[in-house]
Amino acid sequence: MPQAIIRAERVEKFYAQPSENRIQVISPTDLAILPGEIVALLGPSGSGKSTLLRMLTGLSTPSAGEVYWHETPLQNAAMNVSIVFQSFALFPWLTVLENVEAPLQARGIELAERQRRAMHMLDTVGLDGFQHAYPKELSGGMRQRVGFARALVVEPEVLFMDEPFSALDVLTAENLRSELLELWQKKTMPTQAIFIVTHNIEEAVLLADRILVLGRNPGHVRTDFRVALQHPRDRKSSAFTQLVDYVYKVLTQPDAQPPELPRTADGRRVRDQRQSYQMLPHARPGGIAGLLELMLDHSGKADIYRLADDLSFEIDDLLPIVDAASLLGFLTINEGDATLTAVGATFANAEILRQKEIFRDVAVQHVLLLRQIVRALESKSDGSVPEDFFHDMLDEQFSEEETLRQLETAVNWGRYAELFGFDAGRRRFTLPSTRRREEALETAG
Repeated sequence: MPQAIIRAERVEKFYAQPSENRIQVISPTDLAILPGEIVALLGPSGSGKSTLLRMLTGLSTPSAGEVYWHETPLQNAAMNVSIVFQSFALFPWLTVLENVEAPLQARGIELAERQRRAMHMLDTVGLDGFQHAYPKELSGGMRQRVGFARALVVEPEVLFMDEPFSALDVLTAENLRSELLELWQKKTMPTQAIFIVTHNIEEAVLLADRILVLGRNPGHVRTDFRVALQHPRDRKSSAFTQLVDYVYKVLTQPDAQPPELPRTADGRRVRDQRQSYQMLPHARPGGIAGLLELMLDHSGKADIYRLADDLSFEIDDLLPIVDAASLLGFLTINEGDATLTAVGATFANAEILRQKEIFRDVAVQHVLLLRQIVRALESKSDGSVPEDFFHDMLDEQFSEEETLRQLETAVNWGRYAELFGFDAGRRRFTLPSTRRREEALETAG
């Protein structure tokens, strides 16, 4: 399991009274924020959601317990987090650009560099062209985009959001949620984890990889579970509505034991009909490259079954290679005909080193498991993550035998693309030595 970015150990918040009694806001609570995940915190009014957020970010000191940043006590650590607030919290006398620059200016960044970074972030959130406007000239949705840009411009490791969409109309909020998720999934936003406080159950199930639900009097975690639904999530699917109903029951039955998470007939945790993890076809990169070169010789289109005959292949041997090429976006398949895509043709025509670069890009874009491995490695100070962490996640979906085969395929693809290395003796994923050297040089610089 990767090291937590932020870990709270028995933290609590209370206020002393003249008598021996005290007002307990948060009871002793353990909580961890891991790299590569969106965590949603739900709870009724008065349960201490914002209080817990403030303790995790260092804005408020726990009355007891300890918060750790990469296992260093918060008071001794250099945290790198940002917060997006419900109320926008912009400086009305500053332009959009100046608002986004403000945290960089506070850190002593030179004018030219902070303007460059601020303009880049405004472009990322879709506000290019509004840099000289004042907040009063913007709609609510645009002002919240400025809030996002200001929070992200410092490249926080963890982005905290305190009910960021609740002050917006329904359509604007929905649009911003979609844009946030797109930025996160495409790794356009420079952050390793997101922690969002919300009162909207559907919003939590729509966005989060993990949901915590607080009870109140005093605030305490009633349930903490992973959302095993693949993005994009379908609000109308039975799995989605079952999870919404589950959270609703936890929230509306504060005195009852939290109900069991909904499960399928075979006892597995509920998920929608699409798999959380794609079934990786067991094909090697060399086989994929060979197929694409053959496709190029066939003018970019071929009947799969005829191609198998021409190559004296059993169709069952060729199909995994075809499926892998399709998963990576190199081929499209329609009624038994395979057609080379533009990126597939580029790959087939490229030199070996360029092929590796293209494979690296499409693998991270299309394969959730590879994307998660890379995110976890990049967040670790030692650039190393145990295989068991991903084994446990895959085991929720696949049999033990298939889990091992999926990991073997992921290792083959990741090594080829130089996304990561794998120490077979220690059973650990590692960052490639070249990337470690680059990071060391950047740190030294």
